[in-house]
Amino acid sequence: MRVELKNIGKKYEGRENFTIRGVDLVIEDQEFCVILGPSGCGKSTLLRMIAGLNSITEGELLFDGKLMNKVPPKDRDIAMVFQSYALYPHMSVYENMAFSLAMRKESKKLIDERVREAADVLQISEYLYSKPSDISGGQRQRVALGRAMVRKPKVFLMDEPLSNLDAKLREHMRIELVRLHKSLDTTTIYVTHDQTEAMTMASKIILLDQGKIQQVGKPEEFYNRPENLFVAGFIGSPTMNILKGEIRGGSFQSLDRSLNIKPSQEDYELLKGYENKEVYLGIRSERFLPDKEGSLEVLVEVIEMLGKEKLLYTKLGEHSFIISVPGHSQYEEGKKYKFSPDKGALHFFDGESKERIN
Repeated sequence: MRVELKNIGKKYEGRENFTIRGVDLVIEDQEFCVILGPSGCGKSTLLRMIAGLNSITEGELLFDGKLMNKVPPKDRDIAMVFQSYALYPHMSVYENMAFSLAMRKESKKLIDERVREAADVLQISEYLYSKPSDISGGQRQRVALGRAMVRKPKVFLMDEPLSNLDAKLREHMRIELVRLHKSLDTTTIYVTHDQTEAMTMASKIILLDQGKIQQVGKPEEFYNRPENLFVAGFIGSPTMNILKGEIRGGSFQSLDRSLNIKPSQEDYELLKGYENKEVYLGIRSERFLPDKEGSLEVLVEVIEMLGKEKLLYTKLGEHSFIISVPGHSQYEEGKKYKFSPDKGALHFFDGESKERIN
């Protein structure tokens, strides 16, 4: 199902400002769309408006071109999975999964087929007659997913469904959800504050901040070409190194004049209009090249070993950099090393608007 939002806004009663406003968005049929953002940015509010659990103050919500603003949730052909599993403790796994179909008075044969089919896909068939208290957190989350699956909805809505799981299980369930999405061919809209979930699962990401869309696109676009300073700082682990400075004589200079970084010729052409103006420079941790003649001589303060890579937490005067190097490379805390920034991987942002320049 194609989901379209036109100038959507939500203002809660008694509040002066809109929680979310001016959202224009198209989620194509069978996309796995992740709504990402920090706490309080409006992502769950947006999801609940799509579900019909929150009223829409302004704008239009369309499912396959049909206006849905006043349509009750039960008639929207959606299924929602919440952060809490919300399973009935006195019912078996089978009964929990069958509940919505039983409420619709579907035949026992259809209910049994749907429940067993979903249980087989989610690999919980052996737990169908267990109570929720007798199975693990990951298995309970699969039951919650199965309860949504049996309805065979046209849209899956998921509100931080993995946040209660431990790190290893979250990693496993991310892959399972992507596989599940591909096998069901259903439009999925997934809310999270975890950028790792967004980057690994989504075919499209919507990044929100303070109720406004900051960027929409594929995961690699967010990483390689953030549209503004907020996106640059939010996406990526470790976070992008960001410096404030000015363009002087065709080079980027830090405000204290301790750093001078020359951009590529292509970037310089775009920066000509910023001569003597404030700009921000961003560079990813893996875009520093070890170089004995490098322009940046940094002091390594802390080394974080992550296996295939090491993160060097470094200082150059008052400036801090996180530099990523291969796990087998040899660096020592308390020593200085020279690096050159990769000129082809510098990100420049307007000092006032914070929007991308290059």
